[in-house]
Amino acid sequence: MSKKEPVILSEKDKKNRKNSLIGAAFLMATSAVGPGFLTQTAVFTETLLASFGFVILASIFLDIGAQLNVWRIIAVSRMRGQEIANAVLPGLGFVVAIFIVIGGLAFNIGNIGGAGLGTNALLGFDPRVGAVITAVIAIFIFLSKEAGAAMDQIVKWLGGLLIILIAYVMFVSQPPVGEAIYRSVVPLELDFYAIITIVGGTVGGYITFSGGHRLLDAGISGKESIPEVTRTSVMGILVASFIRIMLFLAVLGVVSAGVNLDPNNPAATVFQHAAGEIGYRMFGLVLWVAGITSVIGAAYTSVSFLRSFHKKIEEYYRYWIIGFIIFSTGVFVFIGEAVTLLILAGAVNGLILPLTLGSILLAAHNKKIIGDYKHPVWLTVFGAIVVLLTTYLGVRTLIQTLPQLF
Repeated sequence: MSKKEPVILSEKDKKNRKNSLIGAAFLMATSAVGPGFLTQTAVFTETLLASFGFVILASIFLDIGAQLNVWRIIAVSRMRGQEIANAVLPGLGFVVAIFIVIGGLAFNIGNIGGAGLGTNALLGFDPRVGAVITAVIAIFIFLSKEAGAAMDQIVKWLGGLLIILIAYVMFVSQPPVGEAIYRSVVPLELDFYAIITIVGGTVGGYITFSGGHRLLDAGISGKESIPEVTRTSVMGILVASFIRIMLFLAVLGVVSAGVNLDPNNPAATVFQHAAGEIGYRMFGLVLWVAGITSVIGAAYTSVSFLRSFHKKIEEYYRYWIIGFIIFSTGVFVFIGEAVTLLILAGAVNGLILPLTLGSILLAAHNKKIIGDYKHPVWLTVFGAIVVLLTTYLGVRTLIQTLPQLF
């Protein structure tokens, strides 16, 4: 039996493939770096000071463990997350999809709101006007016939802009870098809750599937693509973590100078103290970029969890994404942040990662799903640890949330 001839790609195909790989990494990273990411990092840094570096370092390893499992199995099986879950246990994929869509919808309201507040800080617009402008830009991207390629480019360039802006504030805030490095290895205090919260915020809910599903749509799948998928998945985590590290150092520089962060807008305090009025405008731009990229990621990934359930959704998926964005924007403009929905989604979101990653780990050793691919044992162990930790966090969050709802 003759060996299969290797596929020779043209220079154009190679360039498109490279753009898709980089785009997938940045889609995942910028989906994680939303308005909540900025606030979360600022609050934990003010609480733990330099020891928050250890939390970030520990979370990076756990994030990589979770993401490598998810992206590899999506690539090898050539199936989306909900299809893998259904193959593991019939009906589980529908449960996962419902959780993902509810969580994605609720957080998208927050992302739209964050983008609106960003335009308010940057240009003085009413947040609702800024939210509508943001939604129109996002919709325009998905109206393009080459929506996937357009999305790859947008998240890549906006992600780069985000890095530049935060890097500037980090440098002018003059953080105690030596202390941060030392405490990243020898922390004064160990906050277990902070570690699993950061893990959930980076790879929880729909986020870890965003890049994996993007690669699938770009035709990058199969066992032969594992090296590329592995590098890209790690790149996504490292980009998100790099942004968090720079923001951590920026906040640390400000709080080390004795500044108390405004509890209503802690990240804004950092930018304003470090760079004055220009810094506050920069914060508005950072918040807007974080908001719109998360809107794109949340809408794209949430709808991708529905595409396999009906041919009409698959056929018109771009319009479903647009509808998702319009609905999220409408809720923010006419109702507000929908606090109860956001609180409930936060609790549900904590249960999504153990559910989805758990099904991925079961699929990783099911020959009917992955064929002759051999999944590394160390990755399975890594994934199992993340499942246990996030299950604990999810249950704890749900217990704390229920009294707020009733």
